[in-house]
Amino acid sequence: MMKAIIFLGPPGAGKGTHAKEISSILNIPHISTGDIFRDAIKNQTELGMKVKEFLDSGKLVPDELVWEVVKDRLNAEDCKNGFILDGFPRTILQAELLDKYLKEKNADLKVIYLDASDDLVIKRLSSRRVCKNCGAIYNLISMPPKKEGICDICGGELYQRSDDYPDVIKKRLETYYRETQPLIDYYKNRGVMYTISAEKDREEVLQEILKVVKDGN
Repeated sequence: MMKAIIFLGPPGAGKGTHAKEISSILNIPHISTGDIFRDAIKNQTELGMKVKEFLDSGKLVPDELVWEVVKDRLNAEDCKNGFILDGFPRTILQAELLDKYLKEKNADLKVIYLDASDDLVIKRLSSRRVCKNCGAIYNLISMPPKKEGICDICGGELYQRSDDYPDVIKKRLETYYRETQPLIDYYKNRGVMYTISAEKDREEVLQEILKVVKDGN
């Protein structure tokens, strides 16, 4: 049976990190909507050009068009056994369109909500550093580089993203909760959402996620 896994949770809860780990363990692709959009625009696909028109004019991309781009990716050969979605769905309509697709595919859906306190999110994100050269991500607390300010992989300079400043993080959190709460309620009501505390040790969180996606208990 096809496995469909969705990660929800505030920025800094570890969605991307754990999605990559689960992707590697289950051998199913980790799909980020941001990456799909960039690829579609870069490759100048018909859908990509439609998306670009909206983005260039500063308008929100309509749900139906977002779904068409995502669906195009989900229909790829590497998704036949399942996939992990990161950054999608963002609205109830997108969730409903995805549900209809998954029902047709007879897929098993698990929604993982990584729960993290605002204090933890601010601490984690304000400690994040990114390599200017290769994009590798470090955390000064949990995963620091061997040499301060220097990337272990390529020797590039590490910097702090402007949206990782504490004041900006607080605003990002407010936006996240406002926009995502309806989705959380939607999946809770459907009985497919599993809440896991992101406050625990990283390996412990990973094992809890694996238990859910493998057997749902």
